[in-house]
Amino acid sequence: MIITSKIVKYIIHFILLLIGLIWIFPFIWMVLGSFRSNTDFIVSGNPIPSELNWDNYTRAWVDANFSGYFVNTVIMTVATVAIVVLLCALTGYALGRVDFPGKKTILAIVVGIMFIPKGYTIIPLYELVDQLGLTNSLFGIILAESSGAHTLFVLLFTSYFATLPKEMEEAAIMDGCGFVRTFFSVMLPLAKPIIATTVIMQFIWTWSSFLVPTVLTISKPELRTLAVGMQNFVGQYSTDWAGMAAGATISLLPVLIVFILMQRYFIEGVAGAIKQ
Repeated sequence: MIITSKIVKYIIHFILLLIGLIWIFPFIWMVLGSFRSNTDFIVSGNPIPSELNWDNYTRAWVDANFSGYFVNTVIMTVATVAIVVLLCALTGYALGRVDFPGKKTILAIVVGIMFIPKGYTIIPLYELVDQLGLTNSLFGIILAESSGAHTLFVLLFTSYFATLPKEMEEAAIMDGCGFVRTFFSVMLPLAKPIIATTVIMQFIWTWSSFLVPTVLTISKPELRTLAVGMQNFVGQYSTDWAGMAAGATISLLPVLIVFILMQRYFIEGVAGAIKQ
């Protein structure tokens, strides 16, 4: 019986490993393709490069201006993530800890906003940013990216804060803490798993955002982000596929690094949200 259980366990692990390899094969293919020449990329069916061609990365970083796009993307993503985490945490704290008239109605509205596709809001969003005089600026992109209800994150914070013992708040109040100080000094530090989950997911969404940066930087190409800059590899009559693979690899590396560094907190946050 023990041997049978071990065999079943090994079979399950093998199947999961096989599925995982199939799942990440496009990424492996892209990384290998980034070292091939453009001709070899198009003609050869073998994904393994005959020699390592680092010129693709030089061409992407310098000629396609990925160095500038990288800085723009970092600034936009870090600022957007910081704003989203702060706003969602404050909203979740208020909804999870404070009883006020219309609380259920607000929660229903927040959940309902989740079903509105972002593409439908791009016109009023552009009009708002334009009226504020922030088009063709990084601050305008940050404002647009951090806007919206961010329903998932608000609900995660709401669920988490609602389960914390009320005695912690009472102890903080007795020590002279007000509502805001209690939030920042006591409650927010306890929400590290939810913060990590929000940071990772919002980081991925903002880093790979295409629609909003494209619309808001249409007349100022130097403010483009990495996702929008991928268009530089597409010409009128030809496409630099090898350079595009190198550019995509450069774009994805920061996302992988952030996820690897914060995956433990991400798993704890998701698991905690499911239990609650």
